[in-house]
Amino acid sequence: MASIIPIFRIFDYDKALEFYVTWLGFKIDWEDKPDNAPHYLQLSLQDLHLHLTEHHGDCTPGARAYITLFKDLKEYHNQLLAKPYKFNRPSLEATTHGGNTLCMEVIDPFGNRLTFHGR
Repeated sequence: MASIIPIFRIFDYDKALEFYVTWLGFKIDWEDKPDNAPHYLQLSLQDLHLHLTEHHGDCTPGARAYITLFKDLKEYHNQLLAKPYKFNRPSLEATTHGGNTLCMEVIDPFGNRLTFHGR
């Protein structure tokens, strides 16, 4: 089955790692950074994959990824709030989709949004 992987524009590698790896808990699958060139890397969390790029022409900052069927969202939300990350304190809200579905949105330091839906 085909899959789709969002590409988010970043401007600061260290800030991106603080947000995505240290706070959100993504792991780095691989990265490409030839000498004197911008970073390009793939991250993963559960079954999600995300590419981050410092390359100017790859994409525009301010994109959004809509994540469905995220496992244990309520527990994940509690884990995030327990971490000392002062730049983002997301809320967890019931959706209008029914079936006890919850939603949480986080915004990275570059204006990109991740909207998590799950239970």
